[in-house]
Amino acid sequence: MAKMKYSNEIIKNVIKKNQTRREVSQLSIKIDKKLDISLHDLSSKLNISKNKLIEDILYESGIIEEVQERLL
Repeated sequence: MAKMKYSNEIIKNVIKKNQTRREVSQLSIKIDKKLDISLHDLSSKLNISKNKLIEDILYESGIIEEVQERLL
């Protein structure tokens, strides 16, 4: 499991972030029920989808990097 250097900063950055929608791929993961409930509660309060919340957390924590696609 990846350690988060700035745990509160990551969540704060996710909350502040408001990105436009883009084409996505599907990924299925299994998570603990308590984590699922927490993610659902936070996403509801932020009025964003749980998937978008997870994506932003992964991006802000540096686990994934956003790839910019060039149009032909």
